Amino acid sequence: MKKHVLIYGLLGGVLIAALNAIEYRYLVIERSVEIYGGLIALVFVSVGIWFGLTITKRRQTVVVREVAVPVPAAPFVKDAEQQQATGITPRELQILEQMSAGLSNREIAERLFVSENTVKTHSSRLFDKLGARRRTQAVQRGKELRLIP
Repeated sequence: MKKHVLIYGLLGGVLIAALNAIEYRYLVIERSVEIYGGLIALVFVSVGIWFGLTITKRRQTVVVREVAVPVPAAPFVKDAEQQQATGITPRELQILEQMSAGLSNREIAERLFVSENTVKTHSSRLFDKLGARRRTQAVQRGKELRLIP
């Protein structure tokens, strides 16, 4: 019984190999132009897609900036001469220090135990003396004159 199964299996394999050879000959001889054209088209499509993706890919540019940060050699010392030259009072200087800390007029008034209107008055006089229009300009000018750290 095993011999019969083995013989039928071998004959079936030979028959399949013969049919594949005939089919291969049919494909290679009669349809070779279509096969080669399809292969060439596949290569060109692959190269085109790759090239298109490479060209249109966004390149990210990383910009590294080195910023020099001034390091004070000594602790901050208030310039009393500049304070006298500008005519800034000690209370206005306190207001300027609180502004540089980022506090609002209401918060400054609570910390210095004065009314909010008093803070506004001192602020407007301080702006005039420093030649500033806004709080940030006054703080920057105060730092330039070494009135605040």
